[in-house]
Amino acid sequence: MPSRKFQRSRAEPERFNIEAWQPVTELGKLVKARQITSIEQIFAMGRRIEEVEIVNALLPEIKSEIIDIGSVQRMTRNNRKMKFRVTAVAGDGHGHVGVGAAKDTEIRAAIDAATNAAKRNIVPVILGCGSWQCTCGQEHSLPFAVHGKCGGVAVLLKPAPRGLGVVASGPVKTMLELAGVKDIWSFSTGRTRMKYNTLMAVQDALENILRMKNLSASNIAAKQQA
Repeated sequence: MPSRKFQRSRAEPERFNIEAWQPVTELGKLVKARQITSIEQIFAMGRRIEEVEIVNALLPEIKSEIIDIGSVQRMTRNNRKMKFRVTAVAGDGHGHVGVGAAKDTEIRAAIDAATNAAKRNIVPVILGCGSWQCTCGQEHSLPFAVHGKCGGVAVLLKPAPRGLGVVASGPVKTMLELAGVKDIWSFSTGRTRMKYNTLMAVQDALENILRMKNLSASNIAAKQQA
């Protein structure tokens, strides 16, 4: 069965009860004990998020949307085994977004697993208006043009003037809107029918902005010490 487009309204965030949560990781215990109150603290620590409840607690406004549902088959000695493969994105609209994919024999279980994977893979997005220092009073785009790549897909994101909107294909537009980007030009080349690779190329582009910022900060610190 080929991959098919899946239309669904954007899932509204559910109220998370942190008191009923029993964390199993050290990071989760720090979040429940209120020793970590912001997801930026986790990014600064370089720790990996292994519990979806951490994201639900620190980003209460996070939303998710299903991008694609397809099927995969595996031949066994007895019969063909079919599973559903779901691709999802999650974001809070304020500079955080993630991509996730999962497979299961049941669609509902695959959707839940993909949504949770997207939340665990959340990354920070540095917003701007064509420069590092926003002069219009609203960070509606990206600081500069940036490239991203995954598999056979390459993506170019370019800052756009305020009011233009998100000029991109359906999956890319959904991801950028969930990230909080309001105005952008997007150009994709390669096997863009592979929606997961396309979204991962966008995430790579967004992460390249963070890498560039960290590199600039390191260079400035090195010059000051010299």
